[in-house]
Amino acid sequence: MQVNQDYLNGLKWPGEQSPAEKAQDPSRAQLGQEDFFALMTQQLAYQDPFKPADNSQMIAQMTSFTTADGINQMSEKLSSLSDVMTSSQALQASSLVGQKVLLPSDLAYWDRAEPVDGVAVTGEGADNVLIRIENEKGELIRSIPLDGPQQGNVPFSWDGLNDKGEPAPEGRYKIKVSGLIDNQREDLNALAFGRVDSVTLGSANSPTLVNLAGLGGIPLNQVLEIAGRKAA
Repeated sequence: MQVNQDYLNGLKWPGEQSPAEKAQDPSRAQLGQEDFFALMTQQLAYQDPFKPADNSQMIAQMTSFTTADGINQMSEKLSSLSDVMTSSQALQASSLVGQKVLLPSDLAYWDRAEPVDGVAVTGEGADNVLIRIENEKGELIRSIPLDGPQQGNVPFSWDGLNDKGEPAPEGRYKIKVSGLIDNQREDLNALAFGRVDSVTLGSANSPTLVNLAGLGGIPLNQVLEIAGRKAA
């Protein structure tokens, strides 16, 4: 269904923009529902009585506009929902400040105040699990044996002392785990806890970050477990 320029320039009230003028107005990004029906009304008024508009074309045009308008409204609602979810996530993340969370990393930070906690992932089981605490140079600081058979996620704690019983320097330490599986010593996965110092609020384009003491920030959705605050 074609629309000629005379139709687009149709009748209007003094001082009012015609549909054609509204379409050319740079302050209007698109025609709204009111403009569409105004255009359709004027098209019907200006159509050739010997060649009236085809009903199927009219219905198709109305259907296309309704679909496009529905998609626009849905996009606006999804955007609002995204904002609500982001705000809710930020509120939840703020409650983590001061708590320990389990990280998808074997890197831990010793602050000379609280023990370093972690988890040895032994899977279906391992014997004589050995925890190795190494500094950033790869030097062994402390060995912590877990005697006997172990299975699943096995918690452990390092008090910050080296093998000589002396306090280790404050800083980052790497945790390595190994165990006997079928009488063969194999490397196992290690996970460490970190203390949440603050939270960086995210947006629709960037995730909410939990900032960990001495370790930097990680996305909130990577936190594996929340240990909570230690009772006084």
